[in-house]
Amino acid sequence: MNVQLESVDIAVDHDLIGATLLSPAQSLPGVLFVHGWGGSQEHDLVRAREAVGIGCECLTFDLRGHERTASQWETVSREENLADLVAAYDWLVARPQVDPASIALVGISYGGYLASILTTLRPVRWLALRSPAIYQDEGWQLAKRQLHADGTLAAYRRSRIAWQDNRALRACAAFRGDALVVEAEHDDIVPHAVTANYVHAFGQARSLTKRVIAGADHAFTTKLVQKAYTDVLIKWLHEMVVGARGEVAKAKMSARKQELRDAERVAPGERQRPHL
Repeated sequence: MNVQLESVDIAVDHDLIGATLLSPAQSLPGVLFVHGWGGSQEHDLVRAREAVGIGCECLTFDLRGHERTASQWETVSREENLADLVAAYDWLVARPQVDPASIALVGISYGGYLASILTTLRPVRWLALRSPAIYQDEGWQLAKRQLHADGTLAAYRRSRIAWQDNRALRACAAFRGDALVVEAEHDDIVPHAVTANYVHAFGQARSLTKRVIAGADHAFTTKLVQKAYTDVLIKWLHEMVVGARGEVAKAKMSARKQELRDAERVAPGERQRPHL
């Protein structure tokens, strides 16, 4: 995320006075939204619109097995859906106005699980997970629908999982950016143990923010809890984006001040101050 800094001269009477112009960068942070299993990009459009309002380029998309490709619902695998996410990421980053060093991923449930893994394949600066799901590593190429067939998934999600023993958690353990984890208070699909495992895995994140949305179920059914989640997410994104811009501006100003000091520095004896 860059900030443009330019030295300019301003005419006044018959003189020129020096000035420095700071302006926003032409490139924007990119935000990629990843819906959950059984969801669609439509669920993220409201939040994407809010993120555009704080100066971000946003992309929502439908994973295979959903909407236009719903015929693949029974056969699509995690491997294929991760490939969908990689393709969407690459498309967004290739946009001329998107800063590739300032990418945020926002994932819901299954989308949060995939988003976590993507951080090991592509650069991600900010990672927001809402009720992130978790799955055993085995059967990676099986149809996603089959992962629920043997009845062990619910027990696995209620267990304490070391980050070393799960691909998504290993990704979180290696993540060095800023993370947000949002939990639904009454989630009967992704229980508290799953969220706790994710939070525990973020041991080396630059920052970690954890929020619980009171009264929310896994689907965030009511408009009240949907708004609460949107408020949390957009506030966090705003803090991340504005903070990053401020850091860049501060660094550039420090460098500029040093340049001015160096320019004004005169070797001893080169110039004498006038007697007053």
